[in-house]
Amino acid sequence: MENAITKIEPANLGMSLPQQADNDGQLLALWLHGRSRHTQRAYRADVERFMVMVAKPLHHVTLGDLQQFSTALDSGILKPASIHRALSAVKSLFAFGHRLGYLPFDTARPLLLPGFRDGLADRILDEAQVQRMLVLENQPRNHMLLTLLYVAGLRVSELCSLKWSDLQPRHDAGQVTVCGKRNKTRTIMLPASVWHQLVALRGDADVDAPMFRSKKKHHLSPMQVWRIVRKAAQRAGIEKLVSPHWMRHGHASHALERGASISLVQATLGHSSIATTGRYLHARPTESSSMYLPV
Repeated sequence: MENAITKIEPANLGMSLPQQADNDGQLLALWLHGRSRHTQRAYRADVERFMVMVAKPLHHVTLGDLQQFSTALDSGILKPASIHRALSAVKSLFAFGHRLGYLPFDTARPLLLPGFRDGLADRILDEAQVQRMLVLENQPRNHMLLTLLYVAGLRVSELCSLKWSDLQPRHDAGQVTVCGKRNKTRTIMLPASVWHQLVALRGDADVDAPMFRSKKKHHLSPMQVWRIVRKAAQRAGIEKLVSPHWMRHGHASHALERGASISLVQATLGHSSIATTGRYLHARPTESSSMYLPV
């Protein structure tokens, strides 16, 4: 029976797998497809830097070429985290090309990634700092914007794309549905206090109107949101360059510290891997063996 099954495999029938890409440019486009615009921009820059440096088609790239590229990046121009991302992007492209059959070998697989200091802990605000940002923001739209970034743990792109139709009531509170990375949809429950603030902010706005709109009545841009968050942080006496993503970091860290399960935080933030959510436990531990020492 096993022999009979072997005989009907596609290779034995004279069938061949279709070629997925004709050149390196097509492979790059296939690899980037479906990723967010920000990720596409960053990864494309990383890969194009690599291709300019090696100056040869991917088929001809050797492990030595990859190691030379790694050494060149480590010249002090890029931060360690940026070097790690660039090499990770190149490794991912080679692995993708090999899986498609475009590349005969995954040449980048043996390439070692350099370690780097995870600066996540530096980007997590204390609860008191977040509360000062909220209390000192008097503009209703901006106050609600800051609140939703923090309470719902939204990415700035998710916040900017929100319409009033994305809200749904739930008993005396409600929920918001967002479209995240890779077009994955998730729904986040909102506390009653936040829900009532949102309802008051909406007023008689059309259901398809942007939730957070500019003076021209368009959706706010990520840069506009960044400026609002930055001014709120300055007003609260925070000297660091706070970005909208810091509110999301705060959500994750503070929720875990207050007893939320790691799986619940993962679902709320839309992390594809629980390992990503786990970084917050390492960045702000609630326990350490150092606390047991007699000092």
